Amino acid sequence: MFLLGENTSAGGSDTAPGTDLAALRARVATLNARYRHHGATAVLEGALNDPEAGRIAMVSSFGAESVALLHLVAMVDRKVPVLFIDTRLLFAETLAYQQEVAERLRLENVQVLRTDEATLQKRDPYGALRMGDTDACCALRKTLPLEQALAGYDGWITGRKRYQSGTRAALEFFELEDSTGRIKVNPSAHWGPEDVRAYMDENRLPRHPLVAQGYPSIGCAPCTSKVAPGEDPRAGRWRGQQKEECGIHFVNGRAVRQSA
Repeated sequence: MFLLGENTSAGGSDTAPGTDLAALRARVATLNARYRHHGATAVLEGALNDPEAGRIAMVSSFGAESVALLHLVAMVDRKVPVLFIDTRLLFAETLAYQQEVAERLRLENVQVLRTDEATLQKRDPYGALRMGDTDACCALRKTLPLEQALAGYDGWITGRKRYQSGTRAALEFFELEDSTGRIKVNPSAHWGPEDVRAYMDENRLPRHPLVAQGYPSIGCAPCTSKVAPGEDPRAGRWRGQQKEECGIHFVNGRAVRQSA
C-alpha cells in the first residue's frame, strides 16, 4: 500500500522539462497505425512489449467491468503493476471485490494507493469537500495519489471504452497526455457492453456485487447512485451535476479537474 501526500517528491502533472511532445505524438500515431486492426489482446501485448510504448502500469477501479481487462492482463503477464486507488470513500463491496479478483486472477503486483492522512486532514478535515466541490475532492483523493504513483512510468493501461460517454466516443487505443507526456493505453476501447458481458461469461469471471443491485458504473459511495432501466449506465455518477469524469482522465489533452 502507498500513502501519498502533497509533499511527495515524485509526481505532479506537469510535463518534464525537455519532453519532446511532437516526438511523443508521432510515437502514439505510430502505435495506433500499427495496432489499428488488432483486438484488445494484441493491443495489450503490444503495450507491454513494444519499445515504442515504454514502461507501463495498469490502473483499475475494480469496478463493474474491470475484471474483463484485469483477466486479459493476467493472461499476458501477472507481474504487471496494477494500481488501485482507495479514496477511503469506496463501497465496502468494492474493497472486498478488489481482494477477491486479485486472488482469483493471481495478480502479483497490485498496489493500493491512498492519499496520506495528514494531507486529507489538511485539505478535507471533515470529509465534506465532496459536498461543496466534487472536482476538488476527486483531485485530492484520486488524481493526487495516481499522478504520484505514475511518475515512474511512461504510460498506463485503462479500461475506458467508446460507448461509456460522449467524451469517449472517439477513443483510440493509444493516447498522449500532453500535460504529463505519458501514453495512455485503452485496449478495450472498441468493446461494447455486449462484448464485455460475453468475455466475462466465457471466462466465468466474478461480477461486482453492486451491479446486480442497480449500479452499472461504480465510483465512490457518496457520489454513486442506482441507475433506472433505460438510463445511461453512467447516469448514477455525480447525479445532477455537470460532471462526467473524475479527473483521472484527460479530454483533448487537458485534465478534467480543478485543483483542490
